[in-house]
Amino acid sequence: MSPTSTASVMESIDLARVRAETPGCAKVAHFNNAGAALMPTPVVEAQIAHLRREAEIGGYEARAEAAERLDSVYGSIGRLLNCGAEEIALVENATVAWNLAFQAFDWQPGDKVLTAEAEYASNYIAYLHARQRRGIEVVAVPSDASGQVDLEELERRIDPKVKLIAITHVPTNGGLVNPAAAVGRIARAKGIPFLLDACQSTGQLDIDVEAIGCDLLSATGRKYLRAPRGTGFLYVRRSLLERLDPPFPDLRSARWEAPDRFVWYDGARRFENWEFNYAAVLGLGAAVDYALDLGLPAIEARVTALAAELRERLGAVSGIEVTDLGETRCGLCTFTIAGREASDVAAKLRNQAINLSVSDPNGTLLDATRRGLPDLVRASVHYYNDAEEMDRLIAALAAL
Repeated sequence: MSPTSTASVMESIDLARVRAETPGCAKVAHFNNAGAALMPTPVVEAQIAHLRREAEIGGYEARAEAAERLDSVYGSIGRLLNCGAEEIALVENATVAWNLAFQAFDWQPGDKVLTAEAEYASNYIAYLHARQRRGIEVVAVPSDASGQVDLEELERRIDPKVKLIAITHVPTNGGLVNPAAAVGRIARAKGIPFLLDACQSTGQLDIDVEAIGCDLLSATGRKYLRAPRGTGFLYVRRSLLERLDPPFPDLRSARWEAPDRFVWYDGARRFENWEFNYAAVLGLGAAVDYALDLGLPAIEARVTALAAELRERLGAVSGIEVTDLGETRCGLCTFTIAGREASDVAAKLRNQAINLSVSDPNGTLLDATRRGLPDLVRASVHYYNDAEEMDRLIAALAAL
């Protein structure tokens, strides 16, 4: 996209409207959107309305009353990812979604999983756990000079023992966007399933599972989708479904047909369990619809442009070193301030109603160790951040 068209798409978001519909904008300058973004009013109202109905008529009855709206959430997520509604499972969070996918493979001693050097801690811990219990081999493909997963190395390390390629799209410790579509092309050419952790990319990037070529994708609601905490979803490509064995079956995922037999229900919902926070699910649906209404291309353009501006302005502040890598970068900006602990920086700015977060090296241990990274200050922008908030953030950092 050219600079002119990027600016045009970015300006298509009505900033006054989205800020008016985000009550938190009147309280804080929120730069912790990769942690949990501020919910818009329609998302909050969807949850409150359902909770009131639960209080008035009962939980089961309120769920039955909302059945059509609840079912529409699958279709909304399908439109978000360009997949079928039947390929979506709703779960509590991205970690649950990711583990349901990973644990559904029939891991045998000697099987290999290929991952990236900038992989997230929760995922890597699951790899190590499977290595201890199942005897699998974990291969972390090195990063290239830009910091992204080295595609030539990835392809070189593929052999008949590789059972899965699994990478994090946007690592937690910076703005890097791993080349998911290029990984998908390699995976498809080799006939290897591809699991994408899109926890921090869903809602800020325009994700198309067909264009990317992933077979499984895990995501959360609380980050860039601006949905409630305690929501997430898993995408499972229909053609892969019968090769997977969901690890936690219950009466929502399968039917007990006979005393000695059960059958899985059709589609990705076989990965779900019976109990839901239905108010939160409705909030998730409202958040996805809100993002679709704004348009993911416009969201991506604005978030990317704001982050690029923030990196440039941070780099001009004495003592600040921006640590982001990647040929393609997104809405996360990480940096250090000479002589300042990241946690201290975040605490001082929180006292000024400016929200930041801290990226712990243990969250991306391999990448952080290779690069010698300490705790990092992380500022993650969203489309509702405005120029005045950016000015406040830079001035507060410069004054430390």
